[in-house]
Amino acid sequence: MVKEGNGMQLGLEVFIYRDFKKYQGKRIGLVTNMTGVNQQLVPAVDLFFEHPDINLVALFGPEHGIRGDAKEGEKVTAFVDPDTNLPVYSLYGETRKPAKEMIELVDVMVLDLQDIGSRYYTYIYTMANVMKACHEYNKELVVLDRPNPISGMKVEGNLVEEAFRSFIGLLPIPNRHGMTIGELASLFKGEFGYHCELTVIPMQGWERWMYQEDTGLLWVPPSPNTTTQDMMILYSGTCLIEGTNLSEGRGTTRPFEWIGAPFINGQQLARKFNERNLPGIIARPVTFSPTYQKYAGETCQGVQLHVKDRESLNALYATILLVKDILEMYPDKLKFIQYSDRYTFDLLTGTDKLRKDLLNNRDMEDFFTSCYQQSLDFDRRRKNYLLYK
Repeated sequence: MVKEGNGMQLGLEVFIYRDFKKYQGKRIGLVTNMTGVNQQLVPAVDLFFEHPDINLVALFGPEHGIRGDAKEGEKVTAFVDPDTNLPVYSLYGETRKPAKEMIELVDVMVLDLQDIGSRYYTYIYTMANVMKACHEYNKELVVLDRPNPISGMKVEGNLVEEAFRSFIGLLPIPNRHGMTIGELASLFKGEFGYHCELTVIPMQGWERWMYQEDTGLLWVPPSPNTTTQDMMILYSGTCLIEGTNLSEGRGTTRPFEWIGAPFINGQQLARKFNERNLPGIIARPVTFSPTYQKYAGETCQGVQLHVKDRESLNALYATILLVKDILEMYPDKLKFIQYSDRYTFDLLTGTDKLRKDLLNNRDMEDFFTSCYQQSLDFDRRRKNYLLYK
């Protein structure tokens, strides 16, 4: 078996070198995108297609498409892959669950996707929908495991309430879940009723304390706005900004690190936020002009959130307190975005309690205490599914 110089093997590599033997002669459908690569950055699509004993017959892509060229929320259509001449079915277009005519082409579904450790990231719900379809049509799902780039240690946040479930929070898991995608698959089956035939191919050499930069692996961004290690650490909190009329930094070089709007005074906001002396984080005033999305072409002021100590930082709490500061400074200008009868902020937070607490200027300690208790409960439940002790 070939081993990499860093001693690690991804689930993809374990499968290609060894575990494929169980699936010889079976028609394989591969759910993947540009993140599905080995340590030499060779795509899983090529490794499967060129393997003499793997019969790859169809490809399936999540949000952002199989090549990552679609923006957030943009529908992706089916097409024929020009390199392999295989059909590519979109799981973020007309359907988000493999349809009967798609899945009947295969005997086994294999999934190789890079998650980033926060519950809003839709790839884990694409996996849940594939699990549902596999159960419905009696197919096996094989998940090729990959690292959690913000480590597998910390769990932060509250659980999504039933009334606020959506494709950015489909299941009752916390904002930062501390699991790999393979571990999540086992959790989904064991706790949430996704009872398909499931095989997880674990990595070798990954340890729970590792962040992406500790793995020695080259990083392939799973989506256009997944930029830096700090961005991924902050994202479990700063993704909530999407539910407001503040810019979360999309259309800049620092998405989810820069937070602002045309009506904000960045100097004053940074001073107010830093007076809190929150552990692990500090704000710096910035001026920026997004190239697309909110305030495209307009000059915004705000703050860049800098991670000083990732172990002591709670990104969710820091973001909530930043929103509270902005709401106190600009009560008539900060708005929560509403589509139809639902607030995006509520879907992201998994409850309407936080928005109401903020609007009524309530102390955040009750909400934070509730988050802490819910994350402790989840931490106990997840332990049965952890592959890397």
